[in-house]
Amino acid sequence: MKEIAITDFENLKIGQAENAGAGTGCTVLLLGKEGAPTGLDVRGGGPASRESELLKPMAAAGVIHAILLSGGSAFGLDAAGGVMRFLEERGIGFDVGVTRVPLVCQSCLFDLTVADSQTRPDAAMAYEACRNAEKGNYRDGNFGAGTGATVGKALGMAHCMKSGIGSYAVQAGPLKVGALAAVNALGDVFDWKNGQKVAGLLEADGHTFRDSEEALLQKIEVVENKFVGNTTLGVVLTNGKFDKTRLCKIAGMAQDGYARAIRPVHTTADGDSIYAVSLGDVEADQDVVGALGARVMAEAILRAVRAARSAYGYPAASDL
Repeated sequence: MKEIAITDFENLKIGQAENAGAGTGCTVLLLGKEGAPTGLDVRGGGPASRESELLKPMAAAGVIHAILLSGGSAFGLDAAGGVMRFLEERGIGFDVGVTRVPLVCQSCLFDLTVADSQTRPDAAMAYEACRNAEKGNYRDGNFGAGTGATVGKALGMAHCMKSGIGSYAVQAGPLKVGALAAVNALGDVFDWKNGQKVAGLLEADGHTFRDSEEALLQKIEVVENKFVGNTTLGVVLTNGKFDKTRLCKIAGMAQDGYARAIRPVHTTADGDSIYAVSLGDVEADQDVVGALGARVMAEAILRAVRAARSAYGYPAASDL
C-alpha cells in the first residue's frame, strides 16, 4: 500500500476559497459531469447541512454532483447556491427538460467566534472555490473550510488551538481510498498511531495541554449551550464501485477514524458528519474500504492539525 495525493482520483476536482481576515472559507468537491454515488453518516448532535435527505437509501437520487464543506454555521448554507450556478452554467445536473438541476450537498462547521462573525461563506465564495477547482488549488492547513477551524473548546475559545483541513490517501493495487477532514472539534486531537496528544485544550499558560474529557467530567451539571457549535466534517473517497446504501455503511465505518483521533467526539455540541463517495468501477470488498476509510480519516485529522498555522490569536500544533 502506497500513499497518493488526495487529488489522484478520476472524476474529482477539489477547490478552495476563503476570507482569511474574517476567518472562514469553503472547500468544494466536484464529482464529475455525471455525478457520483454518495452516502452520509452523521454522528454529532448539532449538524448544519443542506440536501442531506438525498443521501438516504430510500431517496431516489442515485448520484450527486458536488459536496461543499464550509464555515459560517447554518448561515453558510447559502453558499451551495454558488456551486449550483457554476454547475448549471456547464450543463451539469439532473435533466428536467428546461435546464439541469445540480444536486449539491453541503455541511457547515461553526467558526463565527474566530474573527468576524458577520462574514460567512456565500454563493460568490463557493463559485470562486469551483473556479479554483478547475485549476486545482487544494492545500492542507488554514484554507477553505479549515480557515477558521479550532479544536479543544471544552472550556471556551480562550483555551483552544488552531486547526485546519487535512487529507490523506492510499492505493492498494488498483484500489484507492482517501479522506478529507475539516477539523473543528470540541475535543482534543491525538496521533492515532501512538496515542500522543497533538492539539486541543490548553491550560491558562497557553502552551500546556489539559485533558478535555477530564475537564468535562469534573462537572455533571447540564450545559445547554456548549459554546454554540463545533463539528468535524469529513469525506471518504474511493474508486471502488458502490451504491449509496453501501456508501452509507462505509461512511459509518469511517467514523471510527474520528473516534481514534478525537476525544471526546460525537458530542451534542459537534455536528460530526462523513460523506463517502464512489468515483470509479474497481470491484472491492465493502468492509475493506470501510476499514481503510477509518484509517485514512484518522490520518487526515492528524494532518489537519499538523498543517495548521497559528492565527487569530490561537496557537497551532506547530508552535508547541
